[in-house]
Order: sequence, then C-alpha cells, then structure tokens
Amino acid sequence: MITRRTLAGLAAGLPLLPAALRAQGTNADAPVAMPQPGRRPWADQVQTIRLGLLGGENEGDRLGRYEAYRGLLERTFAVPVRLFPAADYAGVMQAFSARQIEGASLGAAAYAGAWLDTNGGVEPLFVAREADGGISYISVMVVRADSGITSLDGMRGKSLAWADPNSTSGYLVPRSELRSAGLNLDQYFSRTGFGGGHEQAVVAVLQRQYDGAVTWASGQGEESQGFTRGNLRAMVEKGMLNMRDLRIIWKSRPILNGPMTVRRDLPQGFKDDFSAFHLALATAHPDIYNQVERGGGRGYARVTHEQFEPIIQLRREEAAERRRRT
Repeated sequence: MITRRTLAGLAAGLPLLPAALRAQGTNADAPVAMPQPGRRPWADQVQTIRLGLLGGENEGDRLGRYEAYRGLLERTFAVPVRLFPAADYAGVMQAFSARQIEGASLGAAAYAGAWLDTNGGVEPLFVAREADGGISYISVMVVRADSGITSLDGMRGKSLAWADPNSTSGYLVPRSELRSAGLNLDQYFSRTGFGGGHEQAVVAVLQRQYDGAVTWASGQGEESQGFTRGNLRAMVEKGMLNMRDLRIIWKSRPILNGPMTVRRDLPQGFKDDFSAFHLALATAHPDIYNQVERGGGRGYARVTHEQFEPIIQLRREEAAERRRRT
C-alpha cells in the first residue's frame, strides 16, 4: 500500500519515481528520413493499422485533428489506417487487451495500466519532445479567476474534478503529490469526481460545477496562452477558453511524456517503420505533427519500458490503496 514512508520518498525525490516525475531533456536522436511510400513485408500480418485515440476532447475534434495524419500513414505504408476514438482512457486500454488495435498514444499511467492488463503485452516506442527538446510536462490545478481561491490552501473544503481515473496528470500524479504534501484527500476536499476527460474537467470548472480541476500542460511558454502545448493551449486555440478566466494554483513536478504504445506481438519490421515515420514527422510534415501534438514541440524521442517502471509501481500502489479503503 501507499505508506507514509513511500510518500516521504516521493517528496524527497527518492528512486520511486526518478524518470517519471523528474524527466528532463535527452540527447537528440540522429536524424531519421521519412520512409518511402510502398507496401512492406509486414503488411501480410498487419493488413490494417488500427489506432486508438484517447478521450479528453470531443470526438469530432479528435478525428479532425488526426485525419491528415491518418491519410499520410495510409499513403506511406499502403495499408488502410483506421482511427478508433474512445469515450475514455479505459476504452483504449481495453482495446489493447482485446487485440482490437495495433497502437495508441497513451499517457504514462494509461500505458502502465495497459501493460499490467495485458501482462506485458504492450511496449512503448517514443514520446513527444517539448519546445525545449525535453520529454516531460506537468500537471496543473486550475480554478476560476473570480473564485477567490489563490492557492492550494484555498481549496480546503472545495470540490475538485479529476480528469480520468487512468490519467497520469489528471489523477495519478496529483493524488500522489498532494498526499506527499500531507493532504488527506478524503477529508481535504468537500467532494471529488471525474470530469470525463481533461477538456471536460476544465469546462466543469468554468461552468461552476467544480471549484477546481487538474489537467496537463507543457509548463513552458506563456501561461497567459495556455503554455506551448497541452489541454489548456488546445482549449485556447479552439476558442473554448480565455486564460484570463482561470487561475493556476498548483503545479506538479515534471512527468515523463506518455508514449506511443504498440502491441508487443506485432512484427519488428512494423515497429521499426512506424517509429521511423514518427521520428521524421516533425521535420517532413510539421503541420501534421502540430495537429497531432496540439502545439509546439520538437518531434519525438525513443523510450524504453524501463523508463515507465516507476509509474507502473505507483499504479500498483494506488490500486492497493483503493482496495484498502474498500
């Protein structure tokens, strides 16, 4: 279970979450060329590339952002590419367990959940780089600017919306860090609930359904514009949010960006080609890259499963804590 000693380790930055919560930039990968169009030998086994899309924004916006990307994948590898938007994170994780998709871009906690659910049947390939070349982002807690709440102390006795139970920045990490700060989450807030995704959680705050919410942001660039990348920036760009209407009252430590995840049983040739496509995407097709990643970044960086082991451990402990409470 999550004990005071565990939480003290988190607060002290001990080995429990070294890569996941304190990940910074890595050395740039060598330049990769966009694969030449044409059918590959692995296409006999992967006759359609099925990609899950996490919840967090409305389905129409998700499909619209990914259409040019889907078309480019299809033209490059000469196989059909289908997109499957899920209502929530669990839908994509379940699709991995049922072998209904080949890949999906997941948050670190969702990757950890999928890895546990499939007994190691998925693997990470790469993560997005931020504007400074780093591979981490942050969780932020937001309230209405006119709420009178100016700090975490002001949230005592107030309501808080988590984004999704399988979200890293919208649930797992803020819960861990708030506990490490000494908060009893069952008593500190008047109530907590799930907004149904990052976008929906922020909307719930704007509509006064909750006093605060947690969501994700790059933590770089102008806060007044929603930073360089993240849910707040995406909502600003879609005209759903004016940052003057929100106040950020809490920020987490850095969190390792979530990985593009694929089934482990897929041909290695597919994984290599799929990785090369993405590692070249920001340079070869920057507009498509920006649509997919919702804001400014600098391409992708390769990652390994071992970098996500701390989040897997934290997820196990969170599950044990839930069982203890019930």
